[in-house]
Amino acid sequence: MNDRAMDWSDVKIFLAIARHGTLGAAARAAGQSQPTMGRRLRALEAAVGHSLFQRTSDGFVLTDEGTAALLHAERMEEEALSFERELAGQGGHLAGVLRVASSDWFGVHVLTPILAGLTASHPHLTIELLTDARIYSLARREADLAFRITPFDESGVIRRKLTHLDYGLYGTAGTASPEPGSGRGTQLVTMDHGFATFPDAAWMRETFPHAAVAFRSNSREAQAGAVLAGAGLAVLPRLLADRLPGLVLFEIDPPPPGRDVWVGYHRDLRRLRRLRVVLEAVLDAF
Repeated sequence: MNDRAMDWSDVKIFLAIARHGTLGAAARAAGQSQPTMGRRLRALEAAVGHSLFQRTSDGFVLTDEGTAALLHAERMEEEALSFERELAGQGGHLAGVLRVASSDWFGVHVLTPILAGLTASHPHLTIELLTDARIYSLARREADLAFRITPFDESGVIRRKLTHLDYGLYGTAGTASPEPGSGRGTQLVTMDHGFATFPDAAWMRETFPHAAVAFRSNSREAQAGAVLAGAGLAVLPRLLADRLPGLVLFEIDPPPPGRDVWVGYHRDLRRLRRLRVVLEAVLDAF
């Protein structure tokens, strides 16, 4: 180590490059320009007196010194994030930003009416609703409160079961009733290949082994739209599909499997008043 001070913000740049492998990807993740990322990495290497990456045609590869530094940098990051969470958790005023993560349809159809009502009652509260298939990290405060259909396995997360979702097989009024065990002549709307192991997707394959797949999407709203447009039958959460005019529920035995919805937040935020108020409002709705 030389006499030049090491900047924590440069350590965060080092972590971004180590995780993403290229300056371009790391810059997008960190919200910085590539020249800035390169300059700050050089500043960090000058501060520690070692080259932390080997520059290759495919990107940045950690050197031996970089690999050793990565372990310390990750510990520094965890302590910094814990410090931020602890301070945030002590806030008693219902003001500030709360990041909430969920799937697309659940966020739009279930959470948005609840959250919008809270912001109307509390003008100093800002809620950011993040809806996509990505799993946001609660430890890194990518989200403060998360709703998932899989249990949480992150360290330090307080979780509880919110509700159980029933699923059903839906089509339109003009759709012929499908034949279980065959499905020949039936068109299906289902999950994309990345989510093919979901219980409802597996149920469709087993129940209609001879059906043709007409449309795939990881979005339940897109699947519902495809059904309404006449693309075929889909298994959808009843909490979503029963609210959409034009969808018809097909009774079938056995019915598609349901899913549990879990809610979780980091334990360091357990005293954060705005989190507690939002969580209680959602719990009351169920």
